[in-house]
Amino acid sequence: MPSSPTLSHEQLLDRLGEVAVRIGLNVAHGQQVLITAPLDAVALVRRITEHAYKAGASLVTTFYSDDETTLARFQHAPDDAFDTAPVWMADGVARAFREGAARMAITGSNPTLLRDQSPERISRANRASSKANRPAMELITQFAVNWNIVACATPAWAAQVFPDLAPDEALKALWNGIFKASRVDVADPVADWTAHNAALHARAKLMNDSRFDALHFAGPGTDLTVGLADGHAWAGGSEKAGNGIICNPNIPTEEIFTTPHRLRVEGTVCSTKPLFHQGSLIDNIAVRFEGGRIVEAHASKGQDVLGRILDTDEGARRIGEVALVPHGSPISSSGILYRNTLFDENASSHIALGQAYTKCLFDIEGQSPEQLIERGANDSLIHIDWMIGSDKINLDGLKDGSRTPLMRAGEWVTA
Repeated sequence: MPSSPTLSHEQLLDRLGEVAVRIGLNVAHGQQVLITAPLDAVALVRRITEHAYKAGASLVTTFYSDDETTLARFQHAPDDAFDTAPVWMADGVARAFREGAARMAITGSNPTLLRDQSPERISRANRASSKANRPAMELITQFAVNWNIVACATPAWAAQVFPDLAPDEALKALWNGIFKASRVDVADPVADWTAHNAALHARAKLMNDSRFDALHFAGPGTDLTVGLADGHAWAGGSEKAGNGIICNPNIPTEEIFTTPHRLRVEGTVCSTKPLFHQGSLIDNIAVRFEGGRIVEAHASKGQDVLGRILDTDEGARRIGEVALVPHGSPISSSGILYRNTLFDENASSHIALGQAYTKCLFDIEGQSPEQLIERGANDSLIHIDWMIGSDKINLDGLKDGSRTPLMRAGEWVTA
């Protein structure tokens, strides 16, 4: 898609708002929209809100978060406060989704906000929040409603991505990266997204037609076999939600993904990019799986945080998603480490600890949670993606004792 004539920041921001609504959510006439966003995202929230109303939304409601008040809690709240979460608000969000509201999440918080805070308190707070929000998140992982995540550049985030630049230049550079990765700096963003979705759908179809039993990742520190769930389905790009609306959950997106079998993961794997989770840095993750479960786990930074994540519940030591991204993806090619999972996961193949996306299973209508677990879908309070792909990783598809090359040096080798 050809580049667009030079556009101002305000024009690009408006385009991002339009793409978030038209491509990301595909808001239906009369639908409510619930937005969560950091305070620094006010300008983008306003653009999204305007486009949502133009698309026919009946009501747009925004919940703002603030890094400074989040940090204040960990610095000054009494110890017993970290087992508390606003269940009343989580229940309201779940009700909104049950009644058909679309979900828009804007990311952009400081990726290492809590790096100097107690890992034990972080773990307790995350567990309380996960429990409170589980009813809402189950509707998201089931893809019951149309939802989307999009990014907003913020000063604290920009300073960590571009530490050698002056604050204004760092913020500008991060915005430019977001605009490019989100495909809004081209002549026709909607047409570009349509073509990109078609390419992702074609790749997912090839994998669905192949019906591999398992995937094998091999490279430095990695010799990992990921068995796939019974009746697994590959997806990528735009998909139809349970309410019948076709939406793009992630902007940007470069992945195709499916549900692994919770009991059929074996071997070792090392992370290829740092993981920034809930304000904490976890780097150089190395784990070993037996029978689908992580039995050894190490990290050069954030070992305590990683250990507490894995102890969240029984499903936290198993994986709920495997996703494939070529090393030559636009985000990888940019050379930018965004320190944000929405972007970094689209630069590299990855796996996710925890909850499975049950939408990535065929024929689930009427099946109970127990039946989905029997088919291999993992169950957990968490869903945390971390990157395992690079230009040094090869990938094969395994089926009936045969091996099919899928990626070499991180790039697709199949048509």
